[in-house]
Amino acid sequence: MADEKKLLERTLPGMNREARFAQVEHAENVRETLTRILTYFAREKAMVITMLLIVILGTLCGIYAPSLQSRAIDIIAATREGRAAPTLALMFAVYLLYSGCQLLQGLISARLSQRIVKQMRQELFGKIIDLPIQYLDTHSHGDVMSRMTNDIENISTTVSQSLPSLFSGVLTIMGTVAVMLFYCWQLALLSCATVLLTLLATRILSKNVRKFSRKRQMLLGRLNGTVEEMVSGYHTVVAYNHQDATIEEFCATADELTKAGIRTDIFSGVMGPIMNSIGNIGFVIIAAFGGYFAVHGLISVGVISAFIVYAKQFSRPINEIAQIYGQLQTAIAGAERVFAVLEEAGEDMTGMDLASSGNAAVHFNHVNFSYVPGHPVIRDFTLTIPSGKKVALVGSTGSGKTTIVNLLMRFYDMESGEIRINDQNIAGLSRNRLRKHAAIVLQDTVLFSDTVRSNLKYANEAATNQQLEKAIDMSRCRDLIDMLPQGMDTMLTGAGANISQGQRQLLAIARAFVADPQILILDEATSNVDTRTEKAIQIAMQRIMENRTSIIIAHRLSTIRDADMIVVMDQGRIIESGSHTNLLAKQGKYYELYMTQYAGFAT
Repeated sequence: MADEKKLLERTLPGMNREARFAQVEHAENVRETLTRILTYFAREKAMVITMLLIVILGTLCGIYAPSLQSRAIDIIAATREGRAAPTLALMFAVYLLYSGCQLLQGLISARLSQRIVKQMRQELFGKIIDLPIQYLDTHSHGDVMSRMTNDIENISTTVSQSLPSLFSGVLTIMGTVAVMLFYCWQLALLSCATVLLTLLATRILSKNVRKFSRKRQMLLGRLNGTVEEMVSGYHTVVAYNHQDATIEEFCATADELTKAGIRTDIFSGVMGPIMNSIGNIGFVIIAAFGGYFAVHGLISVGVISAFIVYAKQFSRPINEIAQIYGQLQTAIAGAERVFAVLEEAGEDMTGMDLASSGNAAVHFNHVNFSYVPGHPVIRDFTLTIPSGKKVALVGSTGSGKTTIVNLLMRFYDMESGEIRINDQNIAGLSRNRLRKHAAIVLQDTVLFSDTVRSNLKYANEAATNQQLEKAIDMSRCRDLIDMLPQGMDTMLTGAGANISQGQRQLLAIARAFVADPQILILDEATSNVDTRTEKAIQIAMQRIMENRTSIIIAHRLSTIRDADMIVVMDQGRIIESGSHTNLLAKQGKYYELYMTQYAGFAT
């Protein structure tokens, strides 16, 4: 159907699939992205506050427990007065409470992540539904789906696992440092010296983690696009023996993805061992200087024991933060890709309604349009289609026939000129209301994985059974419906994969009849049916097109002989127009096309 879209790709030098993927990658500001993510947390204030309170309580328990351990050791060593049993019991209770807080924190964070991801998915799906046709025509479907699945799943994992650890880690570091300073500020400062090494290592590695995580997400979208194209066009791949070439293309992308993934994992993975090494250096410092301070009476043995635990508590969140940094960067890169789609301008649905006068005369006045600047597809197109008349658009591939329909339906906006329905300029009409007055049957039939009844009512949800039956009879679908196991309640699996292409096209025509539109558009609507069925459909079309403005796009000229007017297009211009008989008498372009099909001329 979309000959002009093929022309679009031909007229874009170097714009292959890889280039289109690269265009949607934007280097968003990290701070801006994080700020936008926080707006989703703001919608779940109660749950966030509850989780923070539990994190705070758990952190306090984790900080207080080593102090009890220090007291118990000093009591047992007889360097401090008191009873060991109550202290040990209290320490056990504190650790038990700490474990309970950890459990609740995990449960709440999991629920919080699912609620936030649900909001993101809803917004992203709503945005995709509202995106202009032009966006989906020029972006890989696999890449768009990757944003809905992989990118949002990365965000979900980060919210449920990484962020609670981040919050808890920050509080643990602050509390631990405060207690260490209280016990012995000299030993605390020596222990904190390792933080400088940690920050230096994190700074060096983080840049590469962010770089390769972004590249990995982009390549994953490209890989999904390749798989989606192969699956949807599998018959074509096999028919032309392109299995090996497809495998090579897939493997090339997979190799790049593997390299980017390995580099991301390497830079993320080495953070843990590096942080552990730095933590071990801290233990050596505590053992050496702690022993020295204990010998000189500055601290007790219990305090050294507590410092070892605190040092571990101090290094553990730093190690965790370093280890999850790669995951955070992946989530941020995914969020950037999601927000890039959310920031796309949706279709403007504002405007007036089309007056329902029963008439729908269509006027094209000096219309010009280009998919790509500098490569015009429609040139000074002027045409009047009287109300209730049937006009056929014919011409060679790429002549602009389908583009005219795209402009009339406002899938694209013209560069100059105007299109009027009766006396109303469609530029001032609501796209939503405009399309409710029109029905279109495309060459590439689209049905949904639902019942036949639901697919027919897709054009008009309020349609009655009587209207459905009438549409079935008029579209010559009665035999098809009767042969289905459950009739109209038969489920179409795989978007109609359990019926033939011709049967799917019959149902698409019946769906257009259910809409009962003022304007009917048939874009190669009978291209996938046999000659006998085509003849039956033509008879049915004569009835449905009575008193209805109709536009027919056809390469098979037998379908448009009885059109009120035939318009011949070439390179976006009208070169001939008239009835079938008159155009044959002129022996111009239409005559050439007709004789090519029916007189055996070479094609």
